[in-house]
Amino acid sequence: MINLTKLWTGAAQPADGLRYGHGAGGHAAEARARKPIVVWNITRTCNLRCVHCYSDSNAMQYPGELDWQQMQDVVNDLAAYQIPSLLLSGGEPLIHPRFTDLVKKASDSGLKLTISTNGTLITPAKAAMLKAANVAYVGISLDGIGEIHDEFRRKKGAFEAAVRGFRNCHGVGQKTGLRLTLTRHNVENIDRILDFIEDHEIQRVCFYHLVPAGRGSELQVLGADEARGAIDTLISRVEAWHQQGVHRELLTVTQPADGAYLLVRMEKESHPNLDEARRLLSWNGGGANSSGRGIANIDTQGNVHPDQFWQDVQLGNVKKMPFSQIWDGGNASSAAKLESIRSIGLLSQEERQSRLSGPCADCKWFPICGGGFRTRSAFCNDGDLWGSDPGCYLREEERLAAQGLLA
Repeated sequence: MINLTKLWTGAAQPADGLRYGHGAGGHAAEARARKPIVVWNITRTCNLRCVHCYSDSNAMQYPGELDWQQMQDVVNDLAAYQIPSLLLSGGEPLIHPRFTDLVKKASDSGLKLTISTNGTLITPAKAAMLKAANVAYVGISLDGIGEIHDEFRRKKGAFEAAVRGFRNCHGVGQKTGLRLTLTRHNVENIDRILDFIEDHEIQRVCFYHLVPAGRGSELQVLGADEARGAIDTLISRVEAWHQQGVHRELLTVTQPADGAYLLVRMEKESHPNLDEARRLLSWNGGGANSSGRGIANIDTQGNVHPDQFWQDVQLGNVKKMPFSQIWDGGNASSAAKLESIRSIGLLSQEERQSRLSGPCADCKWFPICGGGFRTRSAFCNDGDLWGSDPGCYLREEERLAAQGLLA
């Protein structure tokens, strides 16, 4: 994650310790020493059929999902392992018959809990339950305003139902966040979405760069000019909110090149936060400390993956071995695979250049970007972990400018 609010304005943010090694949210001596944020897809069942769904979910029952005892075992293990945050996702997590029980169990176990939902099922009672369980925030996904969102979700009225979900959360004081996946179908509507965020006083917003997984493989990653324009628009709004004294988190996800681009802009504009932003991003390490290290996924069947998008790489199954043991390399059959994924953050410049191909092979931004989002790279390069990230939008002269910026 790239926290544009933190890096551009310098304002303290809730997870500074986790992302940058100091501040709120705990800290670690090195980014690669962090425990992972765990995204847990508790069910594949969903009441919508979104065009970009990485889990290819539908309104049906799927066999093999974890039973209640197995789910409790997972919670106990994650709490004992002291992960920094647990994100419950789906499918649509609120559909799960034990959703309320799971939220209470996780909260009582001391886990910092986030919910990722389409928002359509958040009634006033559900919102009150989430607030009472001390859920850190509820992330509701939107993909545009009105009919644009409904087209993405393949259900008329989905937008209005999601808006009601926001309102019900706000009615009980539950912090909300908006999640949006940037695609060529909605990039032109960013300003309208940002206006919506302002009008509804949403406190946190995450813009995901598309990872072509599941049904999302049918969509196209943004072109370079589209991506640059989107980030420029987000930076402008962050600056405006800061000048207005509005405290709102704005983050981009699944594209570490955003950090490099941010530094390029800051250098051109002689931004006063340049040195601090460079230091924080260098500590974070971008994609080198992301999938398989700072982020993990447990799918509906109990399989463990490097992240929620990288479903074809399985590291073990929590029905057979606790997550903590799998993540620490206890599963001999996948330990080498896990170490290979993590190794990109440990290699010297020379070793990295000898393995990477394409533009990433000689890019000087590696200390900041970590070679891009490895999951997208693997998807778009026939499973090759060492290919270049096709979502990178840096220009050739900007890749070369890194040498001076990082000196």
